[in-house]
Amino acid sequence: MAENPAAAGMCGDRLERVSRHLGSRFITPGKISGALPVVYRKGHLAYARTLGQMDIERDKAVQLDTIFRIYSMTKPITSIALMMLYEEGCFQLQDEVRRYIPQFAKLRVYRSGVYPNFQTAPCDRHMTIRDLMSHMSGLTYDFMSRTNVDHAYRRTKVGRQVESDTLADMMDTLAELPLEFSPGTAWNYSVSTDVCGRLVEILSGQSLDEFFAERIFAPLGMRDTGFIVPPEKIDRFAANYVRGPNKQLVLEDDPQTSVYTRQRTLLSGGGGLVSTASDYLQFSRMLLGNGEVDGVRLVGRKTIELMTANHLPNNEDLTQWAQGSFSETSNEGYGFGLGFSVNLGAGATATAGSAGEYAWGGAASTIFWVDPVEDMVVVFMTQFMPSATFNFRGQLKSLIYPAIID
Repeated sequence: MAENPAAAGMCGDRLERVSRHLGSRFITPGKISGALPVVYRKGHLAYARTLGQMDIERDKAVQLDTIFRIYSMTKPITSIALMMLYEEGCFQLQDEVRRYIPQFAKLRVYRSGVYPNFQTAPCDRHMTIRDLMSHMSGLTYDFMSRTNVDHAYRRTKVGRQVESDTLADMMDTLAELPLEFSPGTAWNYSVSTDVCGRLVEILSGQSLDEFFAERIFAPLGMRDTGFIVPPEKIDRFAANYVRGPNKQLVLEDDPQTSVYTRQRTLLSGGGGLVSTASDYLQFSRMLLGNGEVDGVRLVGRKTIELMTANHLPNNEDLTQWAQGSFSETSNEGYGFGLGFSVNLGAGATATAGSAGEYAWGGAASTIFWVDPVEDMVVVFMTQFMPSATFNFRGQLKSLIYPAIID
């Protein structure tokens, strides 16, 4: 797909500001190793640039087909998978999770104590599938380092690969730990989407990787997206970096020896995939097309509308409901749907964008957003952790939206 900014109604010269900004502010100073930003609008590729290196140690430049760890950008894919089954009548959003994962019937809410000696109280009501998809389940993440519950997640290695662990094993562990809050009473970024992944397995009768490959990746032509990087593709797999002493880049995950090069049994629907910019653009174009791209339909228009509506109570933003401070979006002016953050409109947020724009990101600073008003998708790939270090989403918005001329 050749670049055509004019056909996309965008100014090519202004889009080059993205390259200059990322190069001078981040790549040349060594804050990140490289990047691949992509802008697609009005049915045309407006901009795509390979910047810097995908592997500093081996002096390899970023390529258009470089494979990246997308971490939590797995979540929208899992959410679409689950809603494909919703369209087949397999469940309703208000169904209680315990109907499909019986262990969850005994979940209780944390009151006091430290693992394994907790004082708990009954939930106000049982967790629903909608609670999971909107992150209002009461579950959490081990890396939050905020409460005694997430400390228990670390102690019990929730979601961490241990020998032959599976998603079913992870559900057993979660069932033994208390919730942060009663379902539906707050918002907290969490392993909820891993539970959604397990629901996909239970409802479809397939493993999550099989469902993804057969029902999503093959139909959309996403040839480089999956839970592992096969041997013949390792040469295209990027290195992942963190900030070390003196703010220098330190290798966090070597592509040659990465866990992603080996078959795994714990298939994380919340953060386990690798992908390319072109593959994720194809998935995003499907979203922009209300469930259809290039003649392939995964879900219906009304399902996309349901998923990208704000599901927070009273149509409020995350500042009213978020319990934790971490997620892959800012809180002010953003609601949350079924797998995506949702922009609540002009003036509500501190960044450019349109009401109804929906998005998410990943732990290695990858991001994407879909703007239906502008008929636009942006995908940004890099490999730097943690994602909260630099506000790439806000910076890219301030550079990309002024390039719209038609």
